[in-house]
Amino acid sequence: MKGHACVILLMCLSCVCATALQEKSAKDELLLEYLRQYMTELKRGDEPKAVPAQRGTEELTRDYPPPKQMDLQTLQERDADDESLVKYKEALLGSTADVLDEGGQNVLLKALVFAPVDHEETVLDLTGDLSQFKHNPFVVKEGAEYRIKLIFRVQREGVSGLRYFEAVYRKGIRVDKANFMVGSYRPKTEEHIFQSPVDELPAGLLGRGDYIVKSKFTDDDKNIYLEWEWSFSVKRDWE
Repeated sequence: MKGHACVILLMCLSCVCATALQEKSAKDELLLEYLRQYMTELKRGDEPKAVPAQRGTEELTRDYPPPKQMDLQTLQERDADDESLVKYKEALLGSTADVLDEGGQNVLLKALVFAPVDHEETVLDLTGDLSQFKHNPFVVKEGAEYRIKLIFRVQREGVSGLRYFEAVYRKGIRVDKANFMVGSYRPKTEEHIFQSPVDELPAGLLGRGDYIVKSKFTDDDKNIYLEWEWSFSVKRDWE
């Protein structure tokens, strides 16, 4: 009888241990799945590609399901007693300990660059007085091809679905509207640079004149990192 009791006890302990291991395995698998989704989004932003602007609306639809939101620090601190999982997360996410923190918002938009294909660039420094850009238009040549570049930093937590919106006005009437999916990015000290596809300026008698652009930089969580206005003047040639 004692022998049978020992066997039964061992079987019970084995079941308990197996159940515990299954629960731990399931927990780890959920965390790893989150990590995979998290890294998929960040890699979209680490290798930015120029994508066509969507015009006429500020509402964008995402072509991939967003993972449940979790800040980077919480993700790194979970399962701190699991050495293999900690090493795996470090390999994927890196460390934010050495990332420069300039204060302010998590995402810092440093500059917008108006970049003609065959002419020198115009850089708008967005770290100072923004009001000057609306009242001091820069001159551009009619029909010129150009890109918009955005220079920014992510400094504390990964950010999902950064977007750039702009609405273009002439004499108070909106004549164009576009948005760009900038992407998802991880924190790092170096600046990120996003550039739009090539676009073309208006041309001809009706196209020449002064334009005001209302811009906004935001993300999937509706955080607005910057809103500002700037202007340009379309003329026959560069001046």
